[in-house]
Amino acid sequence: MKYLVATVRLSVATLGTVAILSTFFDTATRATINPFNFFGFFTMQSNIILVVVLLVAAVVSLSGRPQSRSLMLARGCATTYIVITGVVYNVLLAGLEGGVSLAWANSVLHVILPLYAALDWVIFSDRSALPLNKIWVALVYPIVWIIVVTIRGATDGWVPYPFLDPAQGYGVVMIYALAIAIATVVFAAIIWAISRLHLVSNFTPGDGPETRLSELGLPPSFTDDSPDRR
Repeated sequence: MKYLVATVRLSVATLGTVAILSTFFDTATRATINPFNFFGFFTMQSNIILVVVLLVAAVVSLSGRPQSRSLMLARGCATTYIVITGVVYNVLLAGLEGGVSLAWANSVLHVILPLYAALDWVIFSDRSALPLNKIWVALVYPIVWIIVVTIRGATDGWVPYPFLDPAQGYGVVMIYALAIAIATVVFAAIIWAISRLHLVSNFTPGDGPETRLSELGLPPSFTDDSPDRR
């Protein structure tokens, strides 16, 4: 099972990489690209983060080693970001001008990868329950991204999305920044809660019953067939 899932993750990561590179070179045929602008969009960054995390998770699974807590946390954060990308695009931005010009790449980055990431997180159980006191980690990247975007908007005038343009007033930007932070916490809380569900049997070393019991503060021997259980 672990080899099948690893292969699927490698395939999805490859598809995402091809979509990103194809969009880059397609854009380059029509205009001079500033890499800092092209890769400054939340869509591109969230997809790149997901691709990297999927590649690392696949390699770790194929090596037969258990995933570290740091990797599981990174997967939780990556899933949060890409799901936000998918939801915001499909609810608010689909059909509007701008964005990814290649139709197939647009579908990959805004639909296929977000949907896959959500299903991967829900279905496969090669993860432990993420601790609630680590939800703040999911906020680090969006906050840094907003700060960088705001600084760039105030200096060279470039912003990825009009609602983050300082020209509207920093009060408006702060309202949108707060909305992004709240949305991140809400989506992260859902992802963190789902991490406690296991719909498919374990297939990664180190993620067996003993690991689950230790997360709950119970000794490994505390199982249903233990003679000490009453």
